[in-house]
Amino acid sequence: MNLTGPQYVIEAGAHRATIVEVGAGLQRYTHDGVDVTATYAPDGLPPKACGIVLVPWPNRIRGGKYSFDGTDYQLALTEPSAGNAIHGLGRWARWTVVTHALSRLVLRLDVVPQNGYPFPVRAEVMYALDAERGLAVTITAHNLGPRRAPFGAGSHPYLSTRGHALADVRLRLPAAERLVADDKGLPVGVRPVAGSEHDFRRSKRLKAVRMDDGFTALAAEPEQRYAELRTPDGGARLWFDAAFRYLQVLTLDALTPQQPAVAIEPMTCAPDAFNSRAGLMVLDPGGSWSGTWGITPI
Repeated sequence: MNLTGPQYVIEAGAHRATIVEVGAGLQRYTHDGVDVTATYAPDGLPPKACGIVLVPWPNRIRGGKYSFDGTDYQLALTEPSAGNAIHGLGRWARWTVVTHALSRLVLRLDVVPQNGYPFPVRAEVMYALDAERGLAVTITAHNLGPRRAPFGAGSHPYLSTRGHALADVRLRLPAAERLVADDKGLPVGVRPVAGSEHDFRRSKRLKAVRMDDGFTALAAEPEQRYAELRTPDGGARLWFDAAFRYLQVLTLDALTPQQPAVAIEPMTCAPDAFNSRAGLMVLDPGGSWSGTWGITPI
């Protein structure tokens, strides 16, 4: 048995995606047999959260502590080196198959009420392939409990550089502001990108720029709500709907040996939103939320 559990394949035209049970992660996405997203060994664990779904919060919570509706909570510190709770509660959970068709897969996770997050939330993710547009990923959440629940969501795809070094990759980000982070990777302010090395509103080469940065003030026009990675051998466009107000960008010279990659993570809220409330959603009892992002090969 693979460490990430069963692997589910969906296909449409020249598009093929493999999704794993643990973390509901996108293990591989190819077009005409070429990797669109960075991948990892089928029998390995996802490095650097590669491909996973981030619920009921994306990114980090400082010290794993937050207050909500008059109660203080303490989450397990899943990033011990920085003392943070990171990437939610679905990362190492086994998601249940709801539907598996030729070009579509739906997985479900019931977040178990627990110390630090005593809210029964049901999350679902649908991966769907279209022969023309490529991959679409829809995340939904339902509050099954009797009280309000804080909630955020995101995904952690890495786009493939198709073997090219990061310095030669061209990147476009539809973001006017960057979150300034401290040494624990948590926001302490916001700065305009204009005039800085982080201004990628027009596609340009990464060169020496390396990032683990959050971005916001994303383009409002639907036709502009996309990030793009290009190489001499093609690339990918990552698009997202208005539910996703933040992007986290992580550049790695070696996600796995000899495999550079750029993570562009659509997120509904900022890192540490359970404390800052920046983009935080509150699901009322019986309430629901849904958001969609996707990847189109170039």
